[in-house]
Amino acid sequence: MITRHFIDVVTNGTKRRVHYRVAGVGPPMLMVHQSPRSSKEYEPLMQKWASHFTCIAPDTPGFGQSDSLHGRPEIDEYADALVEFLDTLGVKKCAAYGFHSGGIILVSALKRHANRFTTLAIGGYAIWTPEEQKLFGEKYLPEFHPSKYGEHLIWLWNRILEQTWFFPWFAADDKHRLSVANDDPQRIDLIVREMLYAGNAYQAGYGAVLRAANDIPAVNADMPPCLISAYDGDPLQAHLDRLGTMPSSWSTRKFATPEEHQTASLAHLRQSETPEAAHLNETQDEGFIHIETKLFNGLVHWHGDRGADRLQLHAPGQDSGCNNEDGRAIHIDLPGHGLSDDWMDDAPTDWQSWQAVVNACLCHFDASESIFPALPKGDPEKLYPDLSPDRFGNYLTIAWQIARARRLFEPWYEANAAHAISFAPESLAPDQLALDHLALLNARSAKAYHLALESRS
Repeated sequence: MITRHFIDVVTNGTKRRVHYRVAGVGPPMLMVHQSPRSSKEYEPLMQKWASHFTCIAPDTPGFGQSDSLHGRPEIDEYADALVEFLDTLGVKKCAAYGFHSGGIILVSALKRHANRFTTLAIGGYAIWTPEEQKLFGEKYLPEFHPSKYGEHLIWLWNRILEQTWFFPWFAADDKHRLSVANDDPQRIDLIVREMLYAGNAYQAGYGAVLRAANDIPAVNADMPPCLISAYDGDPLQAHLDRLGTMPSSWSTRKFATPEEHQTASLAHLRQSETPEAAHLNETQDEGFIHIETKLFNGLVHWHGDRGADRLQLHAPGQDSGCNNEDGRAIHIDLPGHGLSDDWMDDAPTDWQSWQAVVNACLCHFDASESIFPALPKGDPEKLYPDLSPDRFGNYLTIAWQIARARRLFEPWYEANAAHAISFAPESLAPDQLALDHLALLNARSAKAYHLALESRS
């Protein structure tokens, strides 16, 4: 089972929160994701490798649920941030795996803190030419901010989609065509959501990697072993030939498939002995708890005062971040909302099934009271349309229009004078709409939750 946690890393008096995933038993193995993804991309691999290692996958600063670094950080700052995370976690030494930009961060950390790693396995390693660096620096990382009417979502969908057609994504010509092109809405949606979480912070982490020096440790450097490999279709496979002379314990290999790359990486990582990890630390005011009922078996995200006796429930289509006025409460994301897992099957519409989850949360926190939200007015069939990813990304702009209309009309789908409601103009600010938009996209069980609340009365 994969668990999720938060930890606060304090450096020079500055605190930043890091979200991380953990799975498995045995010696610790750090997993650093590529940009602009998060540790979620490693969930399938963590499940495969969990019988050999305690897999620890943090969200890099500024991605997923992790706070950003300040200013315009460079690659060394991301490398040091990784080691600071290990320090706070209580891990003295570990093996590590990184893919693409995650590998560059890891190699940078290895060069600065070689004594903290037993071995590395890297999937693809970029060695850019000066011409490529100039090209990427000019076009690859444009500003990404929410726009008033959701125009940024159209760009985002097409940018992520065409990254699988061309590399780099903006070079739409035969020379840059990729053999792994797809138009799978589910695959594209995963990365789109990662970008929505990161926002313009994606520039910092991605930019630091692209600006990183193209050097690896010298041939005579005393370094732990490292395997750098890539598979057919990976645009960085050709870069293996650019690596040049490496330390004697380092090697490169090319594979036909991602599965072959992963199998070889695991075999390499298992060759080095790594000491077992002690208890891994986490925060006390936010986290995830495992809840198991008849219809739900997964993680529920929470934050707030762990010692409070009140459990605050959010409204359908929202999440625990939408109502934080009560500082003396525990706020949870209900199943199929926010950062919590979904129901095992279709979300139930009877309140008893939802109450079972709430009761389990009350028991876990030793709380005595649930605070219920106001039920949105309107027909649930119209309030919560299907927002499943579609081939052209229309679901993104539909959700944005709903987030905007909800501030102006009640119910939102009755856009006429008779249903107009008062609003504060600042509530239409794009950054505020972006929060509601992401909450709505994540509210996979909103209609069922609404119906369940109706059945309760």
